[in-house]
Amino acid sequence: MSGFRDLTTERGDFMEKKILIVDDEDRVVKSVAGVLEDEGFRVSTAKSGEEALVVFGQEEPDVTLLDIWMPGMDGIEVLKRLKWVAPDCQVIMISGHATISTAMAAVKLGAFDFIEKPLSLDVLLMTIRRAIDHQKELLTVQRSAEIVTEENPLSERMISLKEPSGDLAGPPLSSIREAASLTKETSKKKEAALSLQRTLKKSMVLYGTGLHSGMKTGLLLQPLPPNSGILFGNVSSDEVVPAHVDYVQTTELATSLKKGMAVAKTIEHLMAVFHAYRITNLMVKMIEEIPIMDGSALEFCKMIEEAGVEEQEERVDELIIDRRFEISHGNKSLVIEPAEVFSVHYFLDYPFPVGQQTFEFVLENEEGFKKEIAPARTFGFLKDFEKLERMGLGEGGRLHNFILVDDEKIVNTELRFPDEFVRHKILDLIGDFYLLNRPIRGKVTARLTGHTDNFAMMKRLLEETRGKNRDRRL
Repeated sequence: MSGFRDLTTERGDFMEKKILIVDDEDRVVKSVAGVLEDEGFRVSTAKSGEEALVVFGQEEPDVTLLDIWMPGMDGIEVLKRLKWVAPDCQVIMISGHATISTAMAAVKLGAFDFIEKPLSLDVLLMTIRRAIDHQKELLTVQRSAEIVTEENPLSERMISLKEPSGDLAGPPLSSIREAASLTKETSKKKEAALSLQRTLKKSMVLYGTGLHSGMKTGLLLQPLPPNSGILFGNVSSDEVVPAHVDYVQTTELATSLKKGMAVAKTIEHLMAVFHAYRITNLMVKMIEEIPIMDGSALEFCKMIEEAGVEEQEERVDELIIDRRFEISHGNKSLVIEPAEVFSVHYFLDYPFPVGQQTFEFVLENEEGFKKEIAPARTFGFLKDFEKLERMGLGEGGRLHNFILVDDEKIVNTELRFPDEFVRHKILDLIGDFYLLNRPIRGKVTARLTGHTDNFAMMKRLLEETRGKNRDRRL
């Protein structure tokens, strides 16, 4: 029989042992709590990292089950704070959207073990038993452990949980300041239109799969103060990479960023939503690659709207295009020229069954973007998909999250628009054109272009802006 039945014979050893479950999914909390209570445990719960710190101080649990992906304070940050206040506490990390590197990071920070969702009750109970046994061994060796001594009770130290020192508070302020200095343009054009900077009203979590890696991943959005910029970070590390053209690592197949150990892959759909909703300050935590969702940007729009947009006191100035810029090679061309608003005219030409498509979109507000552009999905051709698989890419491409085209027809879905292909190319462009972390006012005309061309244009505009700043200082 399974280990579950064997564990029930040790029920007496579990009586009165306290377990804290920290997870924002009610279904998981209720099912796990029910099983543990049947086994004789005293169970307390928390739905957020902040609540977990309070309950931990009140209950002083023997074992904490801690989810990694939660709104607000993520599980890794909670783990750091718990281990700071109670170094010998037993914490078991749980997640259905983490990688081996995340698990290793959690263990290095002091987690007792890491269990992947969906949870096996046998494995869960066995791991809890091992954690309790380990705690007993620690108490035997070190009776003066801080977690239970009367001389230094845990409750007296909880006042520091909200404001821990060092790296326990997430990315160090110096990292944010450094990144902000690189993402905030200081151009003070008299003619530039100023608008308020924006962030989200609350943190949000979304789960999904990376298109090119195929890894289960998550997305955690956290509000940031004015002048911070958009920063991408890994949930298991404090390093961040700014959403800025200076840190573009590759534009092959998708736009990806890298700075030090911080990596953010396939960012263009999310960046397009930030552009449309004019989000200027935000921390984005994930595991290397932004989840592909259904291949479009609709879920990201819903996420932003559910969180709510908060206008901040500081202002951001638009980059106003005052002359024509052009990048071309062969039959491809990308032009941006002066205009009253940001707009894109795109011409696409692929073999049958896609053919030639043209679409023009004016980015006047988020509603128009959500209706006309955000639903357009990633697409690919069967011959290319087979090549990507041989290269180890496209692992997350499934029949439900992109449009698959062969030599004769659309293989796997009905189109949302007759011209969905060209609309998706505009979605990618809007995302790439936010890599200066500020709105742009100008008309873009694109013919057969992609991420590499968008990146080249952003570099060109950045050089122009920096050159004008230098001239003004001379």
